[in-house]
Amino acid sequence: MDLTGFLKSQFLCHLVFCYVFIASGLIINAIQLCTLPLWPINKQLFRKINCRLSYCISSQLVMLLEWWSGTECTLYTDPQDYPRYGKENAIVVLNHKFEIDFLCGWTLAERFGVLSSSKVLAKKELAYLPIIGWMWYFLEMVFCKRKWEEDRKTVLNSLLNLRDYPEKFFFLIHCEGTRFTEVKHQISMQVAKTKGLPGLKHHLLPRTKGFAVTVRSLRNVVSAVYDCTLNFRDHENPTLLGILNGKKYHSDFYVRRIPLEDVPEDEEQCAAWLHKLYQEKDAFQEEYYQKGVFPETPMVPPRRPWTLLNWLFWASLLLYPFFRFLINMVSSGSSLTLATLVLIFFVASVGMRWMIGVTEIDKGSAYGHGDSKPRP
Repeated sequence: MDLTGFLKSQFLCHLVFCYVFIASGLIINAIQLCTLPLWPINKQLFRKINCRLSYCISSQLVMLLEWWSGTECTLYTDPQDYPRYGKENAIVVLNHKFEIDFLCGWTLAERFGVLSSSKVLAKKELAYLPIIGWMWYFLEMVFCKRKWEEDRKTVLNSLLNLRDYPEKFFFLIHCEGTRFTEVKHQISMQVAKTKGLPGLKHHLLPRTKGFAVTVRSLRNVVSAVYDCTLNFRDHENPTLLGILNGKKYHSDFYVRRIPLEDVPEDEEQCAAWLHKLYQEKDAFQEEYYQKGVFPETPMVPPRRPWTLLNWLFWASLLLYPFFRFLINMVSSGSSLTLATLVLIFFVASVGMRWMIGVTEIDKGSAYGHGDSKPRP
């Protein structure tokens, strides 16, 4: 390991990132709270302000991926479609196999200039998560409980509210509902067999109702579905901890642009269309494992400097008082003060590990346990 790699793996560096992210995130959440009175007066101004504020948070995580770890991103797509990316609203259908696939989706949005306004279909519990969850609340994310009888009305209303959104956005959706594991895959394929559906080798069975409602609600607002299949070279299995340690990965995206008018509006036909899409995604994934590349032309969307500049701004604003505080505590010589400092480091370590743990595959959901029974 070279000197740079050694420094990137040190806890003090991780503590700095954690501190800047938490401190700036809570400040931004507080500012977002202050923008609430704008909603009844000027809803579009409220939205534009919160897009910029939210970017200050989400771009810090993208910065870790792009600038700290140096992870590269290659896009395989039709060159005729490439100029449209970021210039239109789109539903982005992502596979859900890696611990950092959500971060790679954000990177895709960032490279086309729509990270600040992009949306996700997320589980309701995340809305209560400080910083990210609270940011999503002000960004009008669509939350669900994964119980369709309860979700139908709330998801529909949230999607309809986006029809007049003033910024271009990607609506990122993991139709599989949870990350791929072998246990979940076995259960999912049992459900596929029960329903008479073709088996999938590299994906779980997609959940169609949320996708169908999304398409129906955003029709004539969203121009296309981007079928996005993600993989990593050399059979890498990247983690957020690896990114934090500065480990470099190489991500490959295969993106197909499908005009929204090609997606059926009828719920049953839309479900059949989505199942066929996942069969095609499975074939593309198999081809990647065999050949090491996706079809179409490889391109490298350039990194934008704004994620790095945003982090440097918050770091310069927050790190001086932080290190001044640490120096004062150490120089005091008090046993109680030193014990407090050790406690702060311990709490920071636990907090950092908890934040990383949220992304781990084996903690993704209870899929395959209490909620795994085949449904008719």
